[in-house]
Amino acid sequence: MSETPAKPKGETKPAGEGKAKPAAKPKLEDKPFASFMQEDFLPSLTKALDDRGQRAVSLSLIEGERPVVGGSCWMVKGELSGERRFWLCFESDAITSGKTIALAESGTAPSLLESFLIDEKRITLALLQSRLLQRLNGQKWLGGN
Repeated sequence: MSETPAKPKGETKPAGEGKAKPAAKPKLEDKPFASFMQEDFLPSLTKALDDRGQRAVSLSLIEGERPVVGGSCWMVKGELSGERRFWLCFESDAITSGKTIALAESGTAPSLLESFLIDEKRITLALLQSRLLQRLNGQKWLGGN
C-alpha cells in the first residue's frame, strides 16, 4: 500500500486557496444617475471640450421638457460659444435608458430630435463622451473642421 507523502509543517491548503479576493472596484457607471452625471460626466465633458479649444458656456443636468416633441426627461443641456446649444436627453434617470439628442444653431430653436447610442449594449463614460463629441464635431462645432 502506498502512503501519501507528508505535507511540510504549516502547509494545509494548496497555495492561493482560502485567500479572499479583494472586492472589485465599483464602476463609475454604476453610481446613481445624478451623481455620475454631476461628478463624472459633466467635468469630463468640460475638460474634453477645453482640450479641443471649445469652451462650454454652460453645461448642466436638468429634468425638464424634452425639446421638439415634449414630455419630461432628464437631460444634459449644453451651450457652446456662438450660442450653439445641445440637449442630450435620457428617457429615465439611468445612463442605460433610451437617449436622444437635439441641436440648435444660434438664434434657432431645435427642430429635430435624433436617436443617440441606440445600438450600444454597455454604456460607459468614455463611450457617452466620445459619441457626444463626435456628434458635435459632425455639426462642425468643434475646432478646425
